[in-house]
Parts: sequence; C-alpha cells; structure tokens
Amino acid sequence: MAKCGTIILASALCLLSLIDSAYSEEKAKLQVEGVVFCDSCRIQFITRIDKLIQGAKVKLECKDLDSGSITYSKEAETNEQGRYSIEVDSDHEEEECEVVLVSSPDEDCNQISHELHQQISARISLTQHNGIAGPVRIPNPLGFMKKEPAPECPQVLKELGLTPDGNVA
Repeated sequence: MAKCGTIILASALCLLSLIDSAYSEEKAKLQVEGVVFCDSCRIQFITRIDKLIQGAKVKLECKDLDSGSITYSKEAETNEQGRYSIEVDSDHEEEECEVVLVSSPDEDCNQISHELHQQISARISLTQHNGIAGPVRIPNPLGFMKKEPAPECPQVLKELGLTPDGNVA
C-alpha cells in the first residue's frame, strides 16, 4: 500500500510540474534593454565621440503582420547611463516589434532622421520560440542626431575609413 501511495504522489508531482511549466511559459516575461546616443556626426551609428543620452524617450511598438495595426505599445525613458529597459509580459511571435525614438531632452541633439535608408527604429524579436536563450532582448542602439556635425567628425570618419559624407573611402 505504501508503494502505491508513493507512486500516486510521484505522479501527482510530475503532473503539477508539467502544468506549472506550461503556465509559466505563457506568463514568461521578456526584457528589452537598449541604449540611446547622440549622433555627433549624423551618420546613424556610434563613434568614439558620441555620448549616451539621459532622459531620452523611446517606445516599443508591436504590429500585427497582416493588418499592420498596433497590438502593443509601451514607452520608456533612459537612465543616467543612457540605457532603457522595457518589461514585456506577453509573447509577440506573430507580430513585428520595434523600438522607436520619441524625444530627446538635449536641445542640440534631438533630430530624428526621416530618410528611408537611415535607421530610425530597431526591430526586436519578442518571443520565447526563436532559439534565443534567456529573457533579455537587446535591440541595436538608437541615435538622435546633432543639428550640425561636430568639428572633429572628419577625423573620426577618416579613422573609420569613411569620407565626410559617410561613404567608404
């Protein structure tokens, strides 16, 4: 009789463990962690003279792949290191998600590029069914542009093998 009770108890524990595992996957949280920088040379990637921006606002948006309608939206603000963190408590496997720039507190560095060929958002996969281990998702850095390029930009670009207009030298 004791063996029968042990088997029933072990079976019940296995069943509860399986139910808990299935439920926790549905409620799994993901964390989007990124940075916002001031693009001193107006080239839309970080260089050695760029600084991260405290107090910049970004927005995570997910859109339905078929209709394009927004299914999820959440804003965040960067901390003193220019980093933001957005907690996402649901899976968005069937949606296209991206982090977009909203606003910068820096009067001299608050322009957002509207050129189609320049990066104005950072796409991110927000599902646990994509082979990425762990809950943290890190999108590409996003940059607000200075109104005018910094005087040291030609030298910085030359070091990178680029011309002053951002083309390969």
